[in-house]
Amino acid sequence: MKTKSCYSLFVFLVALGLSACNSNKTKISTQSIDEINLKRGDMIVCSPGKTEFGTLEFMTSCNGKAKEDFNTGVKLLHSFEYEEAEKMFAKVIDGDPECAMAYWGVAMSNFHPLWSPATVDELKKGNKAIEIAKLIGNKTKREEAYINAIAAYYTNWEKTDHRTRCLKFEQAMKDLHTTNKDDNEATIFYALSLVAAADPADKTYAKQKEAGKILNTLYAQSPNHPGIVHYIIHTFDSPELAELALPAARKYASVAPSSAHALHMPSHIFTRMGLWEESIQSNLNSVSSAKCYVEAAGIKGHWDEELHGLDYLVYSYLQNGDNAHAKQQVDYLHTINEVYPANFKIAYAFSAIPARYALENKLWQQAAGLQFHRANFDWQNYPWEKAITHFARVLGGVNTGNLPAARNELDELRRIHKRLLEQKEVFKADKVLVQVKASEAWILFKEGKNIEAIQLMQTAADVEDKTGKHPVTPGDVLPARELLGDMLMQMNKPCDALKAYKASLSKTPNRFNGLYGACVAAEKCGNKDDAKLYYKQLLKITRLVNPNRPELNSLKKMAG
Repeated sequence: MKTKSCYSLFVFLVALGLSACNSNKTKISTQSIDEINLKRGDMIVCSPGKTEFGTLEFMTSCNGKAKEDFNTGVKLLHSFEYEEAEKMFAKVIDGDPECAMAYWGVAMSNFHPLWSPATVDELKKGNKAIEIAKLIGNKTKREEAYINAIAAYYTNWEKTDHRTRCLKFEQAMKDLHTTNKDDNEATIFYALSLVAAADPADKTYAKQKEAGKILNTLYAQSPNHPGIVHYIIHTFDSPELAELALPAARKYASVAPSSAHALHMPSHIFTRMGLWEESIQSNLNSVSSAKCYVEAAGIKGHWDEELHGLDYLVYSYLQNGDNAHAKQQVDYLHTINEVYPANFKIAYAFSAIPARYALENKLWQQAAGLQFHRANFDWQNYPWEKAITHFARVLGGVNTGNLPAARNELDELRRIHKRLLEQKEVFKADKVLVQVKASEAWILFKEGKNIEAIQLMQTAADVEDKTGKHPVTPGDVLPARELLGDMLMQMNKPCDALKAYKASLSKTPNRFNGLYGACVAAEKCGNKDDAKLYYKQLLKITRLVNPNRPELNSLKKMAG
């Protein structure tokens, strides 16, 4: 009798245990999944040969059959191929709806830490995915920590700004990294969170240096990991640190050749260092891959990654004196009217590319008459990008003697600056403030008020130095300190101008107009050695093209 009672108790306890285990397996309804509105379909790849996105291993407790698809999704995440990444995580969910980490992947695919903030639709999607992930009971503590980390970004997204949520994500990733020291993926995503949370105004680059130290340690162990090599480039994407990322920049395209972004991303460092030929090749490859993607995906019009590459491509052509190819791309841009998705990258490209071409070549009449490109987005939603065209018009008006028109454009810049401040877009407001001060300076200069003009132009340059460039763009349309040098030259102050050009070139090396200005200023200042040095640098960066820039012909007498 006693034996029978013990057996009954044993059966009861086993049943209770099984019941508890089963309670951890939350059944996710098809309706809940459908409400996420997942992107689905075959992964689109545009590269010769086999599909390559790098090498990594991300351990999860999910269905074994989904392991390869999950790893591919994470690889795509690391190369910012967000749409394709979401497709792979959706595929995992379709095969294993209780795979909590697949919903984490969806949330990460809609979080763009180094691009523009997530849209309302993306925030809703990511938040919904996290809500489902939290309901699933059969998660490891490590997986729960990953889910809680990205949840920190989405929590109260309606009431908190992007930067505040990035800081919360950074802290959560730090906790995850601290408690999972052997998890390389946690470490890599923590490094990314540091870069995402870095203050653009912090010129000590404290967070970037911390991230760089972490990533470089891992790079020695895993040189083909797409996230490590990619984030090293972003981490050191500044004038002071760029050289540290050059090995990674020259490696990334071979690590993930199937990613258009991986083909483009090295040009961030090439641009920082003035390596124009490498930047041009990088972006030719990227643009070609982006065009292939459009065709394969059946996208109506063009893909934003193509315009992003075009922005860098035109900038690089202009710096090595290749006006012919730069003009081809500008003309091609004018044929583009529809781009997917509509975002700040395409608004920036539509505004910056024609402005760069006109301003770099001092085509003042053309600059004064620049128009806003008609495309599938509302320019009113992109005030910072819109300001570029107004600024180009100011300089065009100033240099064609139409000061009333220049003042009208300056008024528009002031309105945009005020709007950005009201929206608490501090970085963008500061970028427009540089344009406001530079515009005021040039108008005063044309009015004969030289002292006030120099003071304002110096202020513009100082603000620009403190602000830095946006991580997505190749650089400011015209460096403010280079513009200061141009103004000083027109005031017949070549020695002061030479100092300004030198300071500008220290942050934006090998810029064509910076080198040309420094060369002429040095010659007029009586500094023959510097004049020859800058002339030789101009010859070096233009050596592989047949430059049709008249500036070079005027400098031939300095060769020696």
